[in-house]
Amino acid sequence: MPSRTTSDSPPPPLRVAVLADSDTRWKWGALTAQRITPGASVDGLLLRGRATPTARQLGEVGVRAATLREVTAAEFLRAADRDTYDVVVLSCVGGTVQAMLHGLAHRHGGADGRRPVTVTGYVGVVYEKLADGLLLRHGADVVLANSAYDAERFRAVYEGVGADAGSVVECALPFLGGAPYEKSEERPHTVVFAVQPSVPAGRADREYLLRRAAGHARRHPDREVLVKLRSKPGEHTTHIEEQPYQRLAARLPGGLPDNCRLVYGHMGEVLDRTDLLVTVSSTAALEALHRGIPTAILTDLGIREALGNHHFLGSGCLASWDQLDEGLLPEADPEWTARQGVVADGSYEAAFDAARDRVAELAARATLPPITPYYTLATAPGYLPGVLARHGLDPSGAPGPDAAADRPASGLRRAVRAAVRDAARGAYRHGVQRVAPVIRRMGEL
Repeated sequence: MPSRTTSDSPPPPLRVAVLADSDTRWKWGALTAQRITPGASVDGLLLRGRATPTARQLGEVGVRAATLREVTAAEFLRAADRDTYDVVVLSCVGGTVQAMLHGLAHRHGGADGRRPVTVTGYVGVVYEKLADGLLLRHGADVVLANSAYDAERFRAVYEGVGADAGSVVECALPFLGGAPYEKSEERPHTVVFAVQPSVPAGRADREYLLRRAAGHARRHPDREVLVKLRSKPGEHTTHIEEQPYQRLAARLPGGLPDNCRLVYGHMGEVLDRTDLLVTVSSTAALEALHRGIPTAILTDLGIREALGNHHFLGSGCLASWDQLDEGLLPEADPEWTARQGVVADGSYEAAFDAARDRVAELAARATLPPITPYYTLATAPGYLPGVLARHGLDPSGAPGPDAAADRPASGLRRAVRAAVRDAARGAYRHGVQRVAPVIRRMGEL
């Protein structure tokens, strides 16, 4: 096959596919693709599952693609060919990334070495399952680390098990940006409480945080308090939300005061009018810090690994609602923020140079070495087969017999499948948000 470039013509734009399994991972994957492959044609492939984003969620993310369609794992593996794509960005949970890497390794295991460049990473703060998540991502050509701090930790994990750490490339979160913070005298002082789907998980803790946000609004009637929501009831994001704040707000004694309300929308647009960002451990904190917006990481429920707020130790941002009620505006430590890659000092755009150069160099090669994840049937015989099976792959990475069901269907079959999928998702969400909490409470009696 002739080369894609000649000595007297510029190389054509790269062809990139982003495989994503939720709205937040689509946002990270698509924006990462734009950062590291400028000018590329990007196709969005949404992995079919419980968290497949809705049209509303995709619209709120605000990232456009040349094409956007829903696929199964088997359909993705058939599409991820070098004749179609130069680069694939795997923006999924760790187990899915590992399964797709093994699937790609099986498909492109021939001697010609012609396959797409594989890129993966994390959507935001890595505060739990560091080793587990990283080893499930090993085998990709490029594993992106969102900061110098993460890059050091990632390499240490790989080197600690004797795996190649050369794939780790430092960059930054791709969705940072926006205008630097300037206090406005033309609007009320605005406090934004950025909620999270699963942190904290319990109803009592979530009700407590909502009461404190409403209480802050009552204590400061001249302020506006916005509770920034991630999804509507029935929608799923990266994590399962058993206790949606919308339902908790509807049951809040006295309701929300007039200067406190629930909002949706693009986080960047909400931050444009924010004077204080409050959260437990949301990645929104990094977006706010990057702009210089005062940011508070709540300590009311403790500083615990399960909450993720331990990640912000040393940041200068840890605070309680009591302190915020008294007027505290936390000041972030500049050394800490620099280590986290969230300083808007002109260096942010350069943060993607190394990743951009690495991907371009790999994509320019006629052949690439085989994909060799750390997890194999020799290193993890009791773990890997289950990871692959959850995505319809056998222990060798080959699609199982059920993959035949993914062949192109007629219009009627597609309509029936879509109806069945929607019903199944609805049943799953009802079980997560309504049935499971009841069973859990009964078990505590």
